[in-house]
Amino acid sequence: MAKQPHLLVEEGDLTDIALVPGDPGRVDRIAGLCDDHTVVAENREYKVVNAEYDGRELTICSTGIGSPSATIAAEELHAVGVETLIRVGTTGALQSGIEIGDMVVATGAAKDEGTTKRYESVTLPAVPDYDVLTSLVDSAEENDEDVHVGPVATDDAFYAETDEYIENWEAAGVLAVEMEAAALFTLARRKGMRAGAICTVDGNLVEGTQKGATEDDELPEKAKNNVERAIQITLDATTEL
Repeated sequence: MAKQPHLLVEEGDLTDIALVPGDPGRVDRIAGLCDDHTVVAENREYKVVNAEYDGRELTICSTGIGSPSATIAAEELHAVGVETLIRVGTTGALQSGIEIGDMVVATGAAKDEGTTKRYESVTLPAVPDYDVLTSLVDSAEENDEDVHVGPVATDDAFYAETDEYIENWEAAGVLAVEMEAAALFTLARRKGMRAGAICTVDGNLVEGTQKGATEDDELPEKAKNNVERAIQITLDATTEL
């Protein structure tokens, strides 16, 4: 099999499970909590690292921002033999009382983006794998962490989330909005893979709190700490998958 054109990897290069943050910088952050790691490839928004955590071999691969680039990553990871995807990202809360720094584990994602429409009808659900979902929730409990568990929305247009959009999501009981989960869940289901997502809240759209320009100033101390704690939960969950 030829090398994948975006991730620059081929069959046998990676492990069976991949943690997929959006930010290439977060790849380094996750790798830093592992026992050992090796950079496999870097190209555009994609950075791919193999690592080992508590005896479990895993891959870490950034997806960039949004469903189109996340779908490219998912397609190419599947092509080289990856079987499980876990998104480790950030999200904007859509319910009052969800604080910056809280964590959300997604039970499903509204397909409010354009990419999955090229694969299937919008009526088909974008949901995580049960084992991945429960492993994330169980890992949080084992780490004495409270997480919000429920549906999220996946949206393409970061700067076009109007008050009406936010109000509709809030009224529907959607916990948060992010930009990749629906695509990852959909691709995983169609390819026979497993997928899940845990995200740290970096703003609350209902309450009007927003993130800033860089990770250093976009996240208050609680949220910075919770990014690392969300990573820890995810790493612990991989040992059970």
